[in-house]
Amino acid sequence: MRQPIPDHAGDPVTYSRFWTGPNMLTVLRLLLVPVFAVLLLSDGGVSTRLWAAAVFVVAAGTDVIDGAWARRSGRVTTFGKVADPIADKALTGVALVILSYLGELPWWVTVVILVREFGVTALRFWVIRHGVIPASRGGKAKTLAQNFAIVLFVLPIDIVWLRLVVMSIAVILTVATGLDYVVRAFRLRSEGRRNG
Repeated sequence: MRQPIPDHAGDPVTYSRFWTGPNMLTVLRLLLVPVFAVLLLSDGGVSTRLWAAAVFVVAAGTDVIDGAWARRSGRVTTFGKVADPIADKALTGVALVILSYLGELPWWVTVVILVREFGVTALRFWVIRHGVIPASRGGKAKTLAQNFAIVLFVLPIDIVWLRLVVMSIAVILTVATGLDYVVRAFRLRSEGRRNG
């Protein structure tokens, strides 16, 4: 007698490690990058700039939330580890490049920041078999300064001195923390070789 074909419609739903709250926030940040880019590039006046700034703030805010949420809830995933820094650099990079393209930010500032960001990412992969370089307080302060400076440049306000002061602080922190990462990467790699 033939066995009946089982009906799996009533089976319990299995939990997917991808579909986590923190991962969805990271995906949201990635999706907001082109929205932000379109708003910033469009010549829609004050209201468009306000919307662009709002989208940037929301996207940057998800960066603060998703990592902490993933660690506290034990939902750290491979996707999150890879996508989170990509989303961060995409948001910051697009903002800086467009602002420079529009002639509102010197290109050298954009180049310095992007070289540091991608350089640190390369360093992390270079030493990954010896250990992980954790984010430092200086690195977090750098991110905060960069985001604040970008928002000031995006907003339709005419406070040039404040923009310059905050962006100068961001560039100084960017270079200083970049050098710190280089020192820590070489130290970690040398310690890994000795222990290996």
